[in-house]
Amino acid sequence: MLNDVTFGQYYPAQSFVHKMDPRTKILALIAFIVLLFVSSNFYSLLACVLVISIALAAARVPFGRVLKSVKGIIFIVVFTAVLNLFFHGGETVYAQWWIFRITREGIINTVFLTSRLFFLVMASSVLTLTTTPVALTDGIESLLKPLKYIRFPVHELALIMSIALRFIPTLIDETNRIIAAQKARGADFESGNLFKRIKAIIPILIPLLISAFRRADELGDAMDARCYSGSKNRTKYKKLKFGGRDIVALLVFALLIAGVVLLNIYWAQIFPLINDYIRLS
Repeated sequence: MLNDVTFGQYYPAQSFVHKMDPRTKILALIAFIVLLFVSSNFYSLLACVLVISIALAAARVPFGRVLKSVKGIIFIVVFTAVLNLFFHGGETVYAQWWIFRITREGIINTVFLTSRLFFLVMASSVLTLTTTPVALTDGIESLLKPLKYIRFPVHELALIMSIALRFIPTLIDETNRIIAAQKARGADFESGNLFKRIKAIIPILIPLLISAFRRADELGDAMDARCYSGSKNRTKYKKLKFGGRDIVALLVFALLIAGVVLLNIYWAQIFPLINDYIRLS
């Protein structure tokens, strides 16, 4: 049932992206997400698509494995697309029935929104597939280090995020085992209407929550047994260092930022022949 969910799972490989500093990858992901939503035309969005394609090629992660991460949000993407397609306003109306209306501007907005969600999840998957939870924790902690001066629990926050990512695959495996056990007892999760299917999930949620709380207690006991006391007087076994790969990646994203900004401002002058055909409302 949940075997296709790959978010939070690390894919070991020897690639350009794997060897990058986790701080660079986190900053690149933040910049990419911002640029996705800043892009106001198809040309700037195409530049973002080009960058994520280069990142996938450099990461050497199977494309199918990345696509599996998108399956978890298919319902959200389809639901959002339907709402925007039928209820987005516009001047050029293609079809209309009762309160539903399909417009040219609605179609363009739907394509933009679904593309943004799709590539956002893909970029996030590239980060988690190419970065171990420990490295991700160290990167987040290093980037948030200035907040320590205002007594913000940076280390604890990074640790919580790392543990959450680490236990996503574990909870998925636990859910699959519970579903298999319930099916062996005659439970039916696939037939019936929507309400019956929701009701059938209850026998899964209760043992899953109990198992999650049990794992949390065991983890807390293990941390206490190892004298864990938070960030106080802690040292690092591996220190993060920026290298040539990180400089190249940052330069690429700097060029991407400049390109998207220029396309947003001057795209009408660069592509005057089709300016009137492709325009956002």
